[in-house]
Amino acid sequence: MPASQTSNRALGGSLETGFTATKAPGPALRPHPDGHPRQTPSPGTPPPVPALPNTPPSPRGHGPRSAPSQTLRRCRPAASSAPRLPPPGGPHPWAPAFAPGHLRDVGATPAGSEAAGEPGQEEEAEDRLKEHMDNLLDKSAKTRQAALQSLRLAFSSKTLSEFLLERRLMLTDSLEKCLKKGKGEEQALAGTVLTLLCLQMGSGPEGEEVFRSLKPLLVSVLTDSMASPGARQSCATALGMCCYIAAADLEDLVSCLSCLEGIFSPPSAGEGGSAPTQHGPLHCSALQSWSLLLTICPPSHIKSVLDNRWLKLPPLLSSSSVALRILAGETIALVFELAQDVEEDLCHQDTEFLRAQLKVLATESNKYRAKTDRRKQRSIFRDILRFIESGEYQEETIRFGLECMYLDSWARQRTYQAFKEVLGSGIRHHLQNNELLREIFGLGPPLVLDAAALKASKVSRFEKHLYNSAAFKARTKARSRVRDKRADVL
Repeated sequence: MPASQTSNRALGGSLETGFTATKAPGPALRPHPDGHPRQTPSPGTPPPVPALPNTPPSPRGHGPRSAPSQTLRRCRPAASSAPRLPPPGGPHPWAPAFAPGHLRDVGATPAGSEAAGEPGQEEEAEDRLKEHMDNLLDKSAKTRQAALQSLRLAFSSKTLSEFLLERRLMLTDSLEKCLKKGKGEEQALAGTVLTLLCLQMGSGPEGEEVFRSLKPLLVSVLTDSMASPGARQSCATALGMCCYIAAADLEDLVSCLSCLEGIFSPPSAGEGGSAPTQHGPLHCSALQSWSLLLTICPPSHIKSVLDNRWLKLPPLLSSSSVALRILAGETIALVFELAQDVEEDLCHQDTEFLRAQLKVLATESNKYRAKTDRRKQRSIFRDILRFIESGEYQEETIRFGLECMYLDSWARQRTYQAFKEVLGSGIRHHLQNNELLREIFGLGPPLVLDAAALKASKVSRFEKHLYNSAAFKARTKARSRVRDKRADVL
């Protein structure tokens, strides 16, 4: 074999094994300042790859170990893997994140299933809430308003009854100072946070204590004509909601009804008077709270309302505010429903005139009002007139999670609308987890579902499409009977 081929084969073998064919002189050694020799690469030798910091060498000797990933995927190991031991003194890495006293987020799965998140995140959320509570006593009005906004968002989207139980007195004192010394927006936010605090505490002694301590202040701000309309509106809602949740005596209920009645029906707006035109949102909040409290009145007090007080409602149908007109019509329907429950007949000389007025509102086509307002008014007053004439109520279904709730009466609809206005988008979370709301609407204790049940309850996209198509077709047929035919005329 030629010598060149022999040398090439030897060179090829050397490339495969990682050794050179001929022994080249090694790099020179020079002393290091610490006393150890240090290699100096010879000219033409590529520089070595720098090792990653704090990275131990690979056990196989093929260079440094790869850097750890910054994003961790928290999931359970396979069944064949050895179980990890919990750290000494710390929680088990697979323990549920929502232990007693921790927060429960809106996006969290129902009780009994695997909760998402870490206890550290829940502790941070609790620390932020404590910081917001401390900021309620800050000297800056902007800081106090920002803290109230954060508390309003947290209370409406989470269930915090256990967290707030031991802090309710401090929070009540802070809200009292905001209502007394605050102005405008701060008072309005304080009233909303107070409503949510009472909703979190429930109808027990704690909620009753919160209501009794701040009821005189709410009445004072509500009846103060010099206070801002926004603050009075918030206090009207807070007075009605807190009384509905936590009032234990009939005297508190009657006094709140009288206070609210004096707001939406002043002496000038009594029988034969003109409807109030100023502060429409304030009158709407007062009337909504009054009608909410009317649903829990004993039959004896309802009879006194049916005798003369309900006659203050028809003048509100002539208000310039479409929201106040609609709310007045719904309250009149509620009064007729309560009269049927206590077997009382509303035979009055003005009843026929009231029905004629409802028919006018159900078919109104005045051009000086917005088209959307006219359509909404006609739709609602058609339902009101149908109920008064034939006792038929348009049932509504509310779905949340795996459950659904039926609104089959004006009293139930008024209660749901009141809580929805306060909670906003958090109403579905509270319907699933808040024991007070579930007791009010007769939903029973919160459901306990595991991961398998949640997965089995999900429907496919095709099944959901078929259901939506059938529901759309049925809804179109139902609405075509009451739809305004004049909209089809060109």
